[in-house]
Amino acid sequence: MSDSIKHECGIAFIRLLKPLSFYQKKYGTALYGLNKLYLLMEKQHNRGQDGAGIATIKLDVKPGHRYISRYRSMAQNAVADIFGYVHSKFVDIQNETPELMQDAEWLKQNVSFIGEVLMGHLRYGTHGQNSIENCHPFLRQNNWMTRNLVVAGNFNMTNVDELLEQLYELGQHPKEQADTVTVLEKIGHFLDDENQDLFDSYKKEGLSNVEITHKISDNLNIANILRRSAKTWDGGYAMCGIVGNGDAFFMRDPSGIRPAYYYQDDEIVVGASERPAIQTAFNIPFGEVKEVLPGHALIVKKDGTVSMEQFREPLEKRSCSFERIYFSRGSDAEIYTERKKLGKLLIDQILTAVKSDLKHTVFSFIPNTAEISFYGLVDGLHEHIRKIQKDTLIERKENLSGEEMEELLSMAPRVEKLAIKDVKLRTFITADADRKEMVAHVYDTTYGVIKNDVDTLVAVDDSIVRGTTLRQSIIKIIDRLHPKKIIIVSSAPQIRYPDCYGIDMSKMGQFVAFEAAIQLLKERGMAHIIDEVYEKCKASLLLPKDQIVNHVKEIYRPFKQEEISAQIAKIITPAETVADVEVIYQTLDNLHVAIPNHKGDWYFSGNYPTPGGNKVVNKAFVNWKEGSNQRAY
Repeated sequence: MSDSIKHECGIAFIRLLKPLSFYQKKYGTALYGLNKLYLLMEKQHNRGQDGAGIATIKLDVKPGHRYISRYRSMAQNAVADIFGYVHSKFVDIQNETPELMQDAEWLKQNVSFIGEVLMGHLRYGTHGQNSIENCHPFLRQNNWMTRNLVVAGNFNMTNVDELLEQLYELGQHPKEQADTVTVLEKIGHFLDDENQDLFDSYKKEGLSNVEITHKISDNLNIANILRRSAKTWDGGYAMCGIVGNGDAFFMRDPSGIRPAYYYQDDEIVVGASERPAIQTAFNIPFGEVKEVLPGHALIVKKDGTVSMEQFREPLEKRSCSFERIYFSRGSDAEIYTERKKLGKLLIDQILTAVKSDLKHTVFSFIPNTAEISFYGLVDGLHEHIRKIQKDTLIERKENLSGEEMEELLSMAPRVEKLAIKDVKLRTFITADADRKEMVAHVYDTTYGVIKNDVDTLVAVDDSIVRGTTLRQSIIKIIDRLHPKKIIIVSSAPQIRYPDCYGIDMSKMGQFVAFEAAIQLLKERGMAHIIDEVYEKCKASLLLPKDQIVNHVKEIYRPFKQEEISAQIAKIITPAETVADVEVIYQTLDNLHVAIPNHKGDWYFSGNYPTPGGNKVVNKAFVNWKEGSNQRAY
């Protein structure tokens, strides 16, 4: 994506199923879990760079000894900063008494962060202040071990106001209006309830308080706690939690919107937001890494028992396709295949745009994230050329001249690396004029490969959200090559609607497709539709969320995709551009062909997987119409 937007968070979870001495003996270090947690987090660094945090819990620690450790950082390299801090605790031991580094039990009793249950989180701030208090994991503390709770997640809830009201009704007083706080307190409340119910039950049996404490730890019903907590959640979420006694869970929303993968064997249980992270960190084959089922939680009890428990009725799986197009690591085998397919499915539209003149067309890609889609496009071009060669040989094999044969067999797509990311803007540039000048030089280009005023340049982007970088930088740069025409191709469909499940795209004014549709309505004398949609959206906000429909679809309904694409081309083309500029977008139908198993397409279709999504999109439109710069949830 040439436009930079903030997005997902990343989760890492490890439960060691053997005593620490086992890992010391087999792998040569009692720090096995910490080292693997570091790898899991580094391999998901793409998911969060605003901050990071880890938490660990030791099992079966005697009273009076610390068993929960947490550390969070907002340093520029937060993961390295965290693990530098953790490993600093072992430096003196290694230097002064190295033999103790071989004593797993001593390390567990005397050094923080050495534990059997480990959690890590990488944060991308989708809204609010970026402070250490906003970094996960979040900790809810209590003197009762089984009432302590640590939570980290990749989620956004659309109904925070409703959830807060429920907490008020329970008698709580949350310290801020944020979904992270409401989720933590909601789970914490029912964790407290579960503790109290068990305490009362065992007290009636005449057990002592110490006996009751152990019985509660053995018999906490984590699945029931999650069922009661998540009953009214509306959003996309993948969430990891650890209770103070060591019980742990990794849960996923009923529509499977946010990704959650896991692996288990007799030594370890691992959870993460991305499959390749698990594969790489533990050398696990693709097929052995599983998805957490929608509406289910992977639960690991303190005794090491592992189960997959349903906490909400699963809905139609609507896992986020946009995440697979852009955010997730392309090293995932399925995502790699899907991205190539997205590129390949653009062939027909591109050939029509260049009038099948491959001789005078140069193909390239813009950001590095579009590279895989570009490979798919090139594969498709080679297939197209082979078909031309085959058909020509069959039809004209008797009367092809040697020169024609040579030209036919030498046909190949002209592929070049033209746009190169060259500099990163520094925040000290604050004046708009200076900033725009610098943005124009974010990309550099390769000179000498375009025939002046003859060649068409086709540049693949994986998605176009705002079009800002195209307008302020890329088109200016590649127009200097003097192509006859520039065609910007998006492997994703037009992004028309906001996200409300964890990606930072919550405002209608951010989308160049929306800007184009509004301009077309005004130019064609249909501005009344804007006012009508506004009134419908505003009225809908008074309805229960399950009765709300997405009225913003009416903004786009009068126009074909090609009409909006043509208007987008006008918007993103700088006034001084010499070449003609055209924009081509992937179709929604082809998106579903390329990514058939991940049907969350609300960015493009407006079909939200939860009722809260429709409320959010209507609210976003109301905010835009009223000039409010607030997010819609």
